[in-house]
Amino acid sequence: MSTAEETAGGEPQPWGAVTPDAARRLLVAAVEAFAERGYHATTTRDIAGRAGMSPAALYIHYRTKEELLHRISRIGHEKALEVLRTAAGSGGTATERLAEAVRSFVRWHAGQHTVARVVQYELDALGPDARAEIVALRRRNDSTVREIIEDGVAAGEFDVPDVKGTTLAVLSLCIDVARWFNVNGPRTPDEVGALYADLVLRMVGAKGAQK
Repeated sequence: MSTAEETAGGEPQPWGAVTPDAARRLLVAAVEAFAERGYHATTTRDIAGRAGMSPAALYIHYRTKEELLHRISRIGHEKALEVLRTAAGSGGTATERLAEAVRSFVRWHAGQHTVARVVQYELDALGPDARAEIVALRRRNDSTVREIIEDGVAAGEFDVPDVKGTTLAVLSLCIDVARWFNVNGPRTPDEVGALYADLVLRMVGAKGAQK
């Protein structure tokens, strides 16, 4: 199984709905190549070769290399947002919702670390229109976490003088897991998620969080 198809956290891959099979294979190959070499150092020939196809075959499904990155970014961000919003809407106190949101978001970025590295760190390679679409999705992540923190402050559960800055810090902490996570490392995605949930609760001064 390729690195772009691995499921370290038991999460289903986000590419299941991509059809036909050739388009999915090219997309998976592009994720691998972009993660390994970076977007700018990767050629369409590299991607086609990894997919076991000719360079000409790539253009049947994707007009440009940027279109491939755009589709990867959109699918990845939509899936990450779905994971975050599902966890945030799980019910309970703000403390419980924030812990579950962080736990799930981190688990996704660890379990899908190859995909997440491309999705989160190749944004600047996109053109203005495609980048604006992805930035809008990222802002929805921001608003989801910010609303939980605001609820916690209003309920007296959190001590957060700067909600906007703290939201940025929480999301940055979660997303950066994709940069360093190793499937052969000492912790599983679930364990990293639990660790980060505890760290974030301490960060926001949650009542009952250990100091």
